[in-house]
Amino acid sequence: MLFNPLQVGALSIPNRILLAPLTRTRADAGHMPNALMAEYYSQRATGGLLITECTMVSPGTSAFINEPGIYNEAQVAAWKQVTEAVHAKGGRIFMQIWHPGRAAYPGAANGAPIVSSSATAIEGDIRTPNGMVPHAVPHALTAEEIPAIVAAFAQGARNAIAAGFDGVEVHGANGYLIDQFLRDTPNQRTDAYGGSLENRARFLFEVLTAVTAAIGSDRVGLRLSPLNSYNSMKDSDPLALIGFLTDKLNAFKLAYLHVMRADFFGVQKADVMSVAREKYKGVLVGNMGYSADEAEAAIAAGKLDAVAFGTAFLANPDLPARIKAKADLNAPDSNTFYTPGAKGYTDYPALKAA
Repeated sequence: MLFNPLQVGALSIPNRILLAPLTRTRADAGHMPNALMAEYYSQRATGGLLITECTMVSPGTSAFINEPGIYNEAQVAAWKQVTEAVHAKGGRIFMQIWHPGRAAYPGAANGAPIVSSSATAIEGDIRTPNGMVPHAVPHALTAEEIPAIVAAFAQGARNAIAAGFDGVEVHGANGYLIDQFLRDTPNQRTDAYGGSLENRARFLFEVLTAVTAAIGSDRVGLRLSPLNSYNSMKDSDPLALIGFLTDKLNAFKLAYLHVMRADFFGVQKADVMSVAREKYKGVLVGNMGYSADEAEAAIAAGKLDAVAFGTAFLANPDLPARIKAKADLNAPDSNTFYTPGAKGYTDYPALKAA
């Protein structure tokens, strides 16, 4: 089943082995993509669909210092080397578009405040160009400030298409801005963007409405993580949250819905995938800790339509070939996940050279 083709919105993909979005912090100054990134993604072009690392839709919103952006013409031009390299190898690639909200590092906004749904900070420290510092207490966005961010997502989507991407994935997961509205622990609002499930989902739905209008719903995916406690996140009822969202998302006719099934830290546990499958009628992508055998079985049983592989694909540029051959996998080196340069990035051996 992993090697059966699948229609994903406007794309027909040859297999159901997706590259999950993975932050790698290899962009150049000014959040510029580069030739090394083009090599990395094109090495993995045999995946059914590649999804890039989180990419900034607005300046002054950096959370990782060296992540890429898609908010100016120079970045659009620089991304073309990535999309052209992937397409030259027959691959398909979506850009994950992103606003970190309160996860931006203090100072990233050049004097402007870090923003979120509410004025509550992430616990602990964050790395900045000047070392480790506590997370900033964010400014709670006013209702009047939200439309500009919605517009930035839509413009980011248009820019991604101009750069040659096949579509975009809206990042609604992992404690970043959209997720900061969705879940009720960080969202303490009492206006139209807080309280009820409908209100907490309002910002997400406004973003999706704008992005799908900008580039077409068949070129838009969405990632959610109803359980993940990363970035000091929690929801009082994650099953109700994923059930509400997946039911309402059917109306958007997205290319796919990408759901992270677990919590990085194991704090929250629930079977969110079964709820998502019951409610969501479109292409459902699962993620987090799937082996090839489990992915095959889940797709065969109709529980999912595809699986996004993270660190396994990071360490195995030819992951589909290795799965098909039942070959051993390279082990990922976590020490080089976020370090500069080619080491641990583009130097993992392919099967024929392993």
